[in-house]
Amino acid sequence: MKRLQIAMESAKLANGLNVVVAPDTTAPVVTVGVYYKIGFRLEPQGRSGFAHLFEHMMFQGSANAPKMQHIKLVNSSGGMLNGSTSYDVTNYYEAVPSNALERVLWLEADRMRALKVDDENLKNQRDVVKEEVRVNVMNQPYGGFPWLDMPPVAFRNWANAHNFYGDFADLDAADLADVQAFFKTYYVPNNAVLLMLGDVKAEEGIALAKKYFGEISAGAPPPFADPSEPEQGEERRGNVEEKFGTLPAMAIGYVIPKRRTADWCAMALLDQALHGGRAGRMHRELVIEKQIAVEAGGGIDDIFGYNGPTQMTTRVLHKPEYSSQATLEAFDAVVREVQENGISADELEQLKVKWRSDYYATLEGGRGGYMPRYGLMHLLACFTLFDNEPQLANTILDGFLAVSREEIQAVAKKYLRNEKRAIVFRTPVKAALPAGAKEAA
Repeated sequence: MKRLQIAMESAKLANGLNVVVAPDTTAPVVTVGVYYKIGFRLEPQGRSGFAHLFEHMMFQGSANAPKMQHIKLVNSSGGMLNGSTSYDVTNYYEAVPSNALERVLWLEADRMRALKVDDENLKNQRDVVKEEVRVNVMNQPYGGFPWLDMPPVAFRNWANAHNFYGDFADLDAADLADVQAFFKTYYVPNNAVLLMLGDVKAEEGIALAKKYFGEISAGAPPPFADPSEPEQGEERRGNVEEKFGTLPAMAIGYVIPKRRTADWCAMALLDQALHGGRAGRMHRELVIEKQIAVEAGGGIDDIFGYNGPTQMTTRVLHKPEYSSQATLEAFDAVVREVQENGISADELEQLKVKWRSDYYATLEGGRGGYMPRYGLMHLLACFTLFDNEPQLANTILDGFLAVSREEIQAVAKKYLRNEKRAIVFRTPVKAALPAGAKEAA
C-alpha cells in the first residue's frame, strides 16, 4: 500500500511560533488555525475554567479590531470561524476565500499581540460561560455525562480530575490581574502553532507568517504542572444524581496506554472492536442481543488530541428493569470475551479497513459539516505541539495497520482490568414509567 503523501512545509519563527502550511489548490479557499498549548488539563490550580473562559475572551476585540470586528470581517469575506477548548489545546480557526488570507492573519496576530482584556469583557464573558454551563450541563438530561462526571472519580491529580468547565467560585474569584496574567503566560507565540491549509503556496504562507506574527515578542516558557497519575490499584466508583432523565446510566472508563506506543495502537483497534458504532461489540451485545441497554457506545475521544492520561469510556443507558449490577455484569462479559478469545483474523482485517477509512475521512473532513480541512489541521497542530513532528500525519497510520491479533488480546488483558478502571453511576431521581403508562398532568 502506498504511504500518504500530504504536502506540507513547516518552520519556526525567531519568536518560537511554529508555522505549518499544507497547500491544496483544489478550491480557492484557505483554512487558518491558531492552536495554543493550553487546555483544561493545563490551567493552573485555583483557575479552573480559565482555558474555556479565554476561548470566549479571544472574541472580545483586540488593539486594532474592536469587539465583533473579527467576526464581522471574516463573515463579510464569505468566511466562517469558531474556536474550541479541549484537554491540552485551545484553538481558533477560520475558513475564507484565499483572497482574504492576509486579513485573517492580521486579525489573528492582532489578538495574539494585544487582546483587549478589560473588566467589562471579563464580566460579560464570565456570565456567558456560567450560562453555558447552566444550559449545557445543569439543565440538560445527562448533561456532562460522562465527560464531567468521570474525571473526579477516575483521577487523583488535580490537573486531570477538576471541573473543566470551571467552578463558579473560581470564575467569580478571578480578577482582571489574574486574567491578564493568564493571557501573558499562555497566549504567546512560543506556545502556539499557526496553520494554513488550502490555496496558499508554502513559501508564501511562511513569508506571511513572518510578516504578521514575526514581530510579536516571545514570552517566558509557560509553566505546566505534571499531568501524570499515580499507579492505580483499585476500582474506583462514583454516583451522580440524574435530575431530568428517567433511565439509569453508567460509564466505565479504562486509562489507555501512552501515545505513540505499540500498546496505544493496539488499544485503538480494540476500541474500534468494542465501540465501532452499531457494529461494535458493546452495542451488539447490550442493545441488540441481550436488550439490556437502549444505548451502549463511546470509546476513546480524539485519540490524537490528548497529551496526557485519558480513557476509553463506555457510556450505557440501560432499562430500569435491569439493575446496575446486572448491566455491569453484561458489560464485563463482553470485555471477558475479548480477553479470553481475542478476535478473529477476519475481524482484525475489518477493523484495520475501518480504521484506515476513518483516518482518511478525518484528513478530508470538516467540522460540523462546515469547516473545510479541519481534521487535517487538527492533526497537524497536535503532532506539532505534542511531538514537534507535523509529518506524522503521513506516517502515523503505519503503526495501527501493523497491529496483530495477539497484541489486541494482550492489551485487553493488561489494561481492561477491574483495578484499572473507574465507574460512574448516574441514577435518576425520577423513575421511568412502565410501558404504556402516562404521566399525570
